[in-house]
Amino acid sequence: MDGLRKLLKRVMFVGGLLLLAGSSSGCSGLLLGSGVLNQAWDFSKFFVTTPPLPVSPYWSQEIEDTMWEEERYGKVPVLDPVEGENAPLFCMDTPYPDEVMRALPDDTKGGMPFLAEVARNNVRIVVEPIVDSIGECRFYPMVGPARHHRCHYKCTVYFEKVTRSDWPIPYTHTDQTQEVVYIDHDHLVRCAGPSIGGG
Repeated sequence: MDGLRKLLKRVMFVGGLLLLAGSSSGCSGLLLGSGVLNQAWDFSKFFVTTPPLPVSPYWSQEIEDTMWEEERYGKVPVLDPVEGENAPLFCMDTPYPDEVMRALPDDTKGGMPFLAEVARNNVRIVVEPIVDSIGECRFYPMVGPARHHRCHYKCTVYFEKVTRSDWPIPYTHTDQTQEVVYIDHDHLVRCAGPSIGGG
């Protein structure tokens, strides 16, 4: 989100500079802009759609990442009860490496190619369960009677943080780094109903 704010600030700054330079330079910069807008309006009236606009791959990647995280990691599952000897008594769904890497603070973004690049090499992830408990049966809105199964994990990520620059002074710096993130895999388990049959 911070990268998006920086990008919007840059776009607004460049737009303001173009507007300032076009209006004070004596050239027909504003007339050129109005001509482009007139052509876009005629295009949209004729084809009954908006004109094709160039879209940066950055925006499409941001949308895909947001949808991926929401679909995979942003929802709390509601599981049906499993009774008997096959009932899971402990957390079985440990965090995926993809989930752990997405939870890390993203210090590799925002670099300029060949000027300031940051990369993570030789990544090793250690996952430790720290909380595994199941609560009493209670009522949850839009779910009904269910139990809250708490699954919390401590994920330690060991990697080499490589900072590289090729200009103006070429250098490469490698630092052994360790980051810790905590991931929750809480879910709800529906309470089993009364036993059916003559018991």
